[in-house]
Amino acid sequence: MSWFEKNYEKAAIGGGVVAALGLAAFGWFKVAGVPEDFNRTVNGTGSSSPEVENAALVTKATSSSARDLSWVQGVIDDRQVDLFTGIPLFIPRDAPETAIDLLKSEKVHPPIPNEWWITFKLDPGFADAPQRDADGDGYSNLEEFQATTSPIDPNSHPSLLDKLKYEMDESLKWAIRPGYPEGKNGTFKYIDGNNDRNKIAVGSNVKPDGLFYAAEPMKNRFKFLGFEVRTEMNERLHIEERVTYARIEDQKPNKVGTVYEIPAPLGEGRVDDFAKYDRSAVMTLEAAGNEGKRETIPENTRFGLPFGSAQKDYLLKKVTPEQVEVEYTDPKTGKSSSVTINKGAFPTKKP
Repeated sequence: MSWFEKNYEKAAIGGGVVAALGLAAFGWFKVAGVPEDFNRTVNGTGSSSPEVENAALVTKATSSSARDLSWVQGVIDDRQVDLFTGIPLFIPRDAPETAIDLLKSEKVHPPIPNEWWITFKLDPGFADAPQRDADGDGYSNLEEFQATTSPIDPNSHPSLLDKLKYEMDESLKWAIRPGYPEGKNGTFKYIDGNNDRNKIAVGSNVKPDGLFYAAEPMKNRFKFLGFEVRTEMNERLHIEERVTYARIEDQKPNKVGTVYEIPAPLGEGRVDDFAKYDRSAVMTLEAAGNEGKRETIPENTRFGLPFGSAQKDYLLKKVTPEQVEVEYTDPKTGKSSSVTINKGAFPTKKP
């Protein structure tokens, strides 16, 4: 048996050692040759620490997120302090070097107290601040203050009646001319400013309690109540004389029950002396989004505000070309009151 066969394991181990040494030497030579092969120099020595840089800050950030960091508005002298500008101060136009603290100065816009502007967070720094309309409901800041309503809530405002404006009247002038009585019965002619005419034909006279006329524009509008004879002084002749009057009751819804007394017969020259009017008022409500919208309301008719409301709280009691009278129930006292509105104006403010 040869030596190799006897020492096979030793030979194998020895060969492995030699191969390992050769590979190590080869690797060493390669590493040493990197700068030369790539013409680069490896800078820095690196770090042997396994920790991530600033890793400790993660814990701090996590813990801070659980804290209550909300801003709390401070209070000074019973008023909240603005988070960005502190307490608002104002400068008077005539003394720009002097600042005004609203809680310590006199009223900027009498009669409105300075605290009112602070309460509603409104800017009193404008010369026309009392006349401005912060919530767009048609009422100025001054009107809201006087009515103790909110200037920043369009649903809170003074009475709508305050903004009811009388624009003009629409009136129809008309007259009834009785003829000679035919016993207890009567005949009548109708004339109006639109040149409409109507009459009771001869032989078709109206009996007491009968309705007339038979055709438009005044069909069945009037009721003949009968004749009444009175003794009166004739101022021109200075003598007493007997005068017969025809008594006629209006049946129009807004005038039902109104009784007219007209001499019978009535001479043509005296027709104007006994002429009547059907009057209506053209109104606008300059508030609550109704600005510019017109409504024509007949005299002695109930209506609501805003126009079209189911609740009819107001009565257009009287209409003339110059003014109207509106009757309503005062919500504070529960009593019936009335206001006069001149043409082109709103109700006159009570002192």
